Amino acid sequence: MSTVGFIGLGNMGSGMAANLAKSGHAVKAFDLSKAALDKAREAGCIPVASAAEAARGADAVVTMLPADLHVETVYKHEIFPNAAAGALFMDCSTISVDAARRVLGQAADHGFAMVDAPVSGGVAAAAGGTLTFMVGGEQADFQRAEPFLQAMGKAVIHAGGAGAGQAAKICNNMLLGATMIATCEAFVLAEKLGLDPQRFFDISAKASGQSWSMTSYCPVPGPVPAAPSNRDYAPGFATAMMLKDLKLAQAAAMSAGAATPMGAAAEALYALYAANGGQEKDFSGIIEMLAGKRS
Repeated sequence: MSTVGFIGLGNMGSGMAANLAKSGHAVKAFDLSKAALDKAREAGCIPVASAAEAARGADAVVTMLPADLHVETVYKHEIFPNAAAGALFMDCSTISVDAARRVLGQAADHGFAMVDAPVSGGVAAAAGGTLTFMVGGEQADFQRAEPFLQAMGKAVIHAGGAGAGQAAKICNNMLLGATMIATCEAFVLAEKLGLDPQRFFDISAKASGQSWSMTSYCPVPGPVPAAPSNRDYAPGFATAMMLKDLKLAQAAAMSAGAATPMGAAAEALYALYAANGGQEKDFSGIIEMLAGKRS
């Protein structure tokens, strides 16, 4: 097995690093949080004192960081100067397409193989090793990355060249954000028209209105026991993260000259929900706002 540096042990990264360790890799893990490092140790990882140390001597490096600035800074100042020749880099953060292309280009300039590999699935999937990876980069680099990503996910899909993983991620999450709002609106309307939520679910789940937001992540308590709606909307996928992805999608749409009015409306509604107390709740909790309830 390989030595893997893992940088970024947040809600998603902690489960991903644990699954790499479980699969037999020696995982050198770094995060600014001592609690996260302690959790990584308990999961079989080797805590280290810096991102540079995580990269040093590793066969592969995985990063799971908040935004463009963090990714570009860590690669420029910590990873590129310290990584071993021939190391493979996999950035699983959700960042802009342009930033992903810049970092992959810089990796190539330094002689390193790299892919952008953002994920879909949320915290439960990260812990359970059932994430979906959308991967951008050269075919040869994808093939090198695939075994590492398979240790953390159920599906690893090559989306295309540099930045294609990020493009797929933000398009997917724009669709998810808009679909969830429509699903919430339908449940609110159904209830006001006198339909029982469970009955409506039973009908729509088998009719043309069916979607992942309905059948796998139902925003009303009851029909899907594993959904955050049954835990007072404790995240799964926090509203703040959905809003981040919708902002990335809108920035990309503006850059590409694409019309995305539903995506823009979804961003505006999630911004309103976040500003009114929903930021740390699951994104499906926007049904509370649409129903006129306080978050």
